[in-house]
Amino acid sequence: MKPTSKSRLQLPVGACDTHVHVFGPYDRFPFPHAHQNKPAEAPKEKLFALHQQLGITRCVIVQSMVHGLDNAVVEDAIVAGAGNYLGVALVKPDVDHNELKRLSAAGFRSVRFNFMKHLGMGATPYELLSLTHRLADHHMHLQVHFESSLVHELGPCLQKSAVPVVIDHMGRVDAQLGIQHADFQALCHLLDDSKFHVKVSGIDRIDASVPLGVPPYAHGINLAQHLVARFPRQCVWGTDWPHPNHTHVPDEAVLVDALQHIAPTADLMQAILVDNPQALYRF
Repeated sequence: MKPTSKSRLQLPVGACDTHVHVFGPYDRFPFPHAHQNKPAEAPKEKLFALHQQLGITRCVIVQSMVHGLDNAVVEDAIVAGAGNYLGVALVKPDVDHNELKRLSAAGFRSVRFNFMKHLGMGATPYELLSLTHRLADHHMHLQVHFESSLVHELGPCLQKSAVPVVIDHMGRVDAQLGIQHADFQALCHLLDDSKFHVKVSGIDRIDASVPLGVPPYAHGINLAQHLVARFPRQCVWGTDWPHPNHTHVPDEAVLVDALQHIAPTADLMQAILVDNPQALYRF
């Protein structure tokens, strides 16, 4: 894991990174997949140090398939974060009320489902709809991660959700295809409903070429800027540290500095880094 450079941008007080993961240490939180290579350990201590360096004081940790459905590694980090770190859990679609109640009390605000070929399909859309009614009873919301082409199939189903829906990484669109591409336009159509929120994270994923331009990841920034300008109360931001399953490992300081282009006014910066995360996650 390479060192992060120093960001030039001073973030507002209470700035929140809404999308990170923690891996290990594996002697305490075992790696459940014996047939797969372990990713490098990325424990909570490294995450806390990164945030201190970047000027980030709040965070939402997303359970990763690295640790499967055992959310203990995230729960441990939430406890250590003393109220400034919350979580998103991975669960089975038939998870019962007792487990949702326990997760909510432990600081989990959402559950996440993946619709990505490399991660497997965790549920059918209709199983998710049934789950959202149970989530509503525990003041939790639904987070979804899907391949961009699936927005057309999943969108109509997600519109029936009983709880807010957060879409990861700008719907994983191909940023080089531009704002007018059908997948991005379908994402914007969903966001016309205030129930939907989007993480303007992953400028480095949807614009997957290693950064060469100024600013780096210009295509990804362009789409993120469009979303923030059009849906300023529905966007949140995250680093996606430690960047699993990626084409390259971005410098988090570069991702932070890109915020001056994504949210070019103080009001927009305050919204996506402080106010929107507070409303969505309830720190």
